[in-house]
Amino acid sequence: MIKTLVPVAIVLGMLASCAQPNLHPMDMTAAVQSAKTRADHEALAAHYEQAAQEAVSKIDEHKKLLEQYKTRGYLYGKQALNLQSHCEAIIRSYQQIANANSEMAKTHRQLAESAN
Repeated sequence: MIKTLVPVAIVLGMLASCAQPNLHPMDMTAAVQSAKTRADHEALAAHYEQAAQEAVSKIDEHKKLLEQYKTRGYLYGKQALNLQSHCEAIIRSYQQIANANSEMAKTHRQLAESAN
């Protein structure tokens, strides 16, 4: 019984860490619509850079989980391949998030340069 519960508990703990965080806790619509000054755009750029960095951290975390699932798949039985696929999908998703936030940061840096 314990041999079954321990891997299940580990998997549940790892899956809980897969939950998508709120990468934009502030009201982005209002912030973007009201951005007019250099400081406004720089603040938005910094926010997007932070969100991109958080996504990169999640990528690193899930790469470690993926490696665990690949090297010790025997611990997860029939679910090992599903867990690997799940981590790969999450890595791709966070990579898209990181790229999009980096692009937004770049755009707001450019807008800051042209703002008064």
